[in-house]
Amino acid sequence: MADFVMPSLGSDMESGTLVEWRIKPGGRVRRGDIVAVVETQKGAIEVEIFDSGVVESLVVEPGTEVPVGTVLATVRSGDEPAATEAPVASAVARPAPPPAPEPARPAPAAAPKAPPAAARPAPTAGAAPPPVSAVPTAAPATRLRASPAARQRATALGIDLSTLTGSGPGGAITLADVEAAPAKQPARAPRASPSVRQRALELGVDLGQITGSGAKGAITVADLARAAAGAQQAKSAPARPPAAPFEPDAMRRAIAAAMTRSKREIPHYYLATTVDFEPALRFVERVNAQRDPEQRLLYAVLLLKALALALKEVPELNGFWRQDRFEPSAAVHVGVAVSLRRRGLIAPALHDVADKDLDTLMMQLKDLVQRARVGGLRSSELTDTTITLSSLGDNGVETLYPIITPPQVAVVGAGSVVRRPWVVGEGLAVRRVVTLTLAGDHRVSDGHRGALFLAALERLLQKPEEL
Repeated sequence: MADFVMPSLGSDMESGTLVEWRIKPGGRVRRGDIVAVVETQKGAIEVEIFDSGVVESLVVEPGTEVPVGTVLATVRSGDEPAATEAPVASAVARPAPPPAPEPARPAPAAAPKAPPAAARPAPTAGAAPPPVSAVPTAAPATRLRASPAARQRATALGIDLSTLTGSGPGGAITLADVEAAPAKQPARAPRASPSVRQRALELGVDLGQITGSGAKGAITVADLARAAAGAQQAKSAPARPPAAPFEPDAMRRAIAAAMTRSKREIPHYYLATTVDFEPALRFVERVNAQRDPEQRLLYAVLLLKALALALKEVPELNGFWRQDRFEPSAAVHVGVAVSLRRRGLIAPALHDVADKDLDTLMMQLKDLVQRARVGGLRSSELTDTTITLSSLGDNGVETLYPIITPPQVAVVGAGSVVRRPWVVGEGLAVRRVVTLTLAGDHRVSDGHRGALFLAALERLLQKPEEL
């Protein structure tokens, strides 16, 4: 039996809130499947699972905040027998016990008026006082169980959650329940032949949601087939939860904690070099001149690819520092620092950068930046970054000295592209240049190896057509 635990989505994360399950007990999962959505200071993150098997139990309910490492679910392999009874929730999450009921107190305003003293009978010595009857109180209302994402979506759609039936653990209402709600509204009476109606029952398709293309709007077999295919496609693509409510102070605290740890524990060294960026920019301009706007390249992808290839020559800068030793990484997963419009910073990773062509990197970079800003990042994009690229090229900063994000051991900075007088051959020319910096972890590498890395990076950028 394997435990699926609350992951650490960065060195600054101590706890997370389970927003929604994407699995159910008894369901099969494979390594890499997105099984849950977790809310952190960085927003709602889709969490992947690292074990394959059958979901034995969901231990933590949506809406619960638990520390990193808390068991969220258990997964058994195909060879293990199923438990006789799958627990809905265990003590692992240790939810706070319900408060003890307070004794009933008569409300002062509701207390009956005492009779006038003259009319009140004199108490008999030794007689017990009359019992005070408790003021009847209304039974406490049962709290509706729904994930934060479901509540937010229901508010946006104007849907009353009390009218829905939850499909989550313990009957909790999930985001999918809310988004499916409009489909449950009464629909028009569809026109369809008996055979189409029978087939719709077999496929589980609601005829009321189909626009017929037959005579007088009748639903045909072809209409039904298209609707069934669309339903299957929608089922295989789980809905993405909206971004969690952003808390800028919480994100700033998280960034401060991570950077404080970095400057306290990592002995940084810094190197900088100014690179002739003219060949790279001319290559990008030449390629883009023949493309539609949506297919054009940014020079950032050349930096990413050159950085990844340079790490093949200096692998000491690519990996993690854990348990007082360096763990090199064979793959190059480059974190891209993204400034969020609502303030804050996040650096999700592009995976296997060295192995991808520029067009693929461009497409994935745009997708990654968009998801970072609207929500929908995956846990692997925040946990396996092997080095980070930080750029302030759009902000007019010529030189950037970034700070290493633990447990990584290096970070590369890129400043703005500027025009400078530059020696070319035996002459002087005006060239567009960029200053690249490296912050390295002295426990793993030194300035010599760092200089070799920057030299390789510069050399690769002089031949962009080979990237």
